[in-house]
Amino acid sequence: MPLDARTPVLVGAGVASQRQADPAQALEPAALMALALERAGDDAGNRDLLADADLVAVPRGFWQYADPGRLVAQALRASHARTLLAEIGVLQTTLFAEAVRAIREGADVVLVTGGEARFRAQRARAAGRPEALTEQPSGTAPDRVLRPAADIIHPVEIARGLAVPVAQYALIENALRAERGQSLAEHRRELAAFWAGFGRVAAANPHAWNREPPDAEALADPARNPLLAFPYGKHHCSQWNVDQAAGLVFCSAGRARRAGIPESRWIFPRAVAESNFMRPLVARTSLQGSPGFALAGRRALALAALGAAEIDLLELYSCFPSAVRVQQRELHLDRGATPSVTGGMAFAGGPLNNFVLQALARLAERLRKGGGHALLSAVSGMLTKQGVSLWSTQPGPDACGLADVSAEAEAAEPARRVEDAGEGAGTLAGYTVACEQGAPVRTIAIVDLAGGARTVAASDAPDLARTATEEELGGVPVRVLRGGQLVV
Repeated sequence: MPLDARTPVLVGAGVASQRQADPAQALEPAALMALALERAGDDAGNRDLLADADLVAVPRGFWQYADPGRLVAQALRASHARTLLAEIGVLQTTLFAEAVRAIREGADVVLVTGGEARFRAQRARAAGRPEALTEQPSGTAPDRVLRPAADIIHPVEIARGLAVPVAQYALIENALRAERGQSLAEHRRELAAFWAGFGRVAAANPHAWNREPPDAEALADPARNPLLAFPYGKHHCSQWNVDQAAGLVFCSAGRARRAGIPESRWIFPRAVAESNFMRPLVARTSLQGSPGFALAGRRALALAALGAAEIDLLELYSCFPSAVRVQQRELHLDRGATPSVTGGMAFAGGPLNNFVLQALARLAERLRKGGGHALLSAVSGMLTKQGVSLWSTQPGPDACGLADVSAEAEAAEPARRVEDAGEGAGTLAGYTVACEQGAPVRTIAIVDLAGGARTVAASDAPDLARTATEEELGGVPVRVLRGGQLVV
């Protein structure tokens, strides 16, 4: 059957990075995005496509541009392009779904781009200079803005110091360890070996920010990997102080043919499935589970008419090790293999809110070399939202399938009742220890109270903080006093 002219295809993918010592010589984020798209146009073999863009979609970064897509469109002379901005809390895979929908509805060229220049900003601060960014006229706004429907963090998590990502993901990691019954020493060695695998992949990735990452021995050594939130050290965390951008050029199949782009260069989006249901960590029945990923994975595979065994390349969202571990479990993937072609966000680079775009550019390279099928995942928040997209060098039986499994994800895991001022006896469901300069200072725990409710409690007792990094506290009886004070 001939391919429908409205079939969406990825025809160009490009990345751009810089590491300029002099910030005055470095590109600002919008210019870095435009450069990545120019490279994507060259990858497609037809840079003229960029000026014909109908839509430019950008996920929000640290920068404060009012309408970054407009800046990019102007740089590329895409005079008739509409712009879309996805705010923090919107899954990056959502932009892929938006590109697919736009092409189905009549757009011929859609550009998706994201980028950061945090390294440039750091260098500017060190030099005592302002960070130079293009200012847009007052009242400038995107044609469309996507925003999350709810808050990611619960007020009690904020009140007890469990709001930062490293603390929440570290708590999930400790819950995974306790569930498996590992000793702290066994877990430290396994975690180091697992993360070192990502480092080896990054070393072979020409686009990685850090191609000389630490080995397993260094990752397991607190002197070389200082603790931030037990058991995570500096090198377990996504590295967002980078200057990196990615650009993706999507076309209708008909436009790609008219542009003379060989079908051997096309990458087909086969499916995008997402759960946009938002439940804070403290209210989840299982701290170490994510039903949304299981649902999104199954739905994406079904829409793409693929089996899990047919997936040749994987890139699981890797902001922290526990995010990867949970996905492996929910998607029933081999825990022995490193599920990455980039090297992950700690080593390849984790520019805020656009790593998934970087990953797709790398997956496109690999797919074109070897063919086959790829799975790319996305996370928003603290495993709060889950996205799975599938990509192939061959079209599926139908055009790219899109699905939202939010309602199913909400039904799959009833919420725990949360008491902000909960007190009394309970059981420690999960915990972490906040550290300063590598030293444990504050124990933070999610507690299952005797009456069935949940709360968050914390303690600044130095002895408890030290003990919590040396002994397993998961499941131990505790008390929560007024003000959320934790007593073990």
